[in-house]
Amino acid sequence: MLPVNAQNALNGWIAAAMPVVEKINGQSDQSWSAARADYVDGLDRLFPATEGVAFTRVDLGGVATMVVTPDNLIDGRVLFYIHGGGYVHGGVKAYQGLAGNYARLLGARVYVPDYRQAPEHPFPTPIEDTFTAYRSLLDSGIDPRALAISGDSAGGAMVITIMRKARDFHLPLPAAAVAISPWADLTHSGDSARVRDGIDPLCSTEFLNQLAATFLAGELPTHPDASPVFADVRGLAPVLIQIGENEVMLSGAMQLASHLAENRVRTSLEVWPGMFHVWHLFAGLLPEADQALRNAVRFLDDALPSESKG
Repeated sequence: MLPVNAQNALNGWIAAAMPVVEKINGQSDQSWSAARADYVDGLDRLFPATEGVAFTRVDLGGVATMVVTPDNLIDGRVLFYIHGGGYVHGGVKAYQGLAGNYARLLGARVYVPDYRQAPEHPFPTPIEDTFTAYRSLLDSGIDPRALAISGDSAGGAMVITIMRKARDFHLPLPAAAVAISPWADLTHSGDSARVRDGIDPLCSTEFLNQLAATFLAGELPTHPDASPVFADVRGLAPVLIQIGENEVMLSGAMQLASHLAENRVRTSLEVWPGMFHVWHLFAGLLPEADQALRNAVRFLDDALPSESKG
């Protein structure tokens, strides 16, 4: 059983998603931008920005990007964070809390690209926008040895995809990566899509199928840029995958971990009993969220230079 504050926040998250659910089911006359804004505003109220960080905006290759700078910044340390939302309904404003916590704990400046989303901008636009922002960040002169990458849900899958694209374009890879609750298999063919459906409080298999169809717009769900479990992942940076045991996406995340490991990518997998989709947002409300985020930071911190190392 969740603590009362965490349960209230979970109930609030489910309620905040209703405009998106109604829109994707054809039960709403709202525009997609309005439904998306309602959802993002709801998450911002539930998981607000923390103290000790400052927020600005920059342009990365034409992609508007939220920048989170902590008071305890380690000079040169950068985290590129990719928000979730099924490629359809996320937004950077919803991630001020999580990005702020990440920034403080890691001592890193966090860049969160506000990529365009489906259905107005279907596959591959969200991925292309995110890669453009990543490439622009490198062009700005940051040291890739002090760069990490992380993301959740659709953004967790894009963590792998962006590293693949960087490899293929002969660009520097980050020092390490963390994929939180990655939406790694849009075919939803694993057992968890059946046995966790109805247990996962945030993502039903039917809803994920609807999101996938909206995002893919006719492209196959086995496309390697959409489902990294089918991609060539050789040569990527070390990856930590964190997934909740209650998640519909559990099988896909486990398959991704196996796929990475079999292709000689140093891979760590954490399966958290009883946890739901992207529980990290609940930092400060749920002990498991605080611990999972600390584990993610520890994994990245080990790969990044410290202040004393220059």
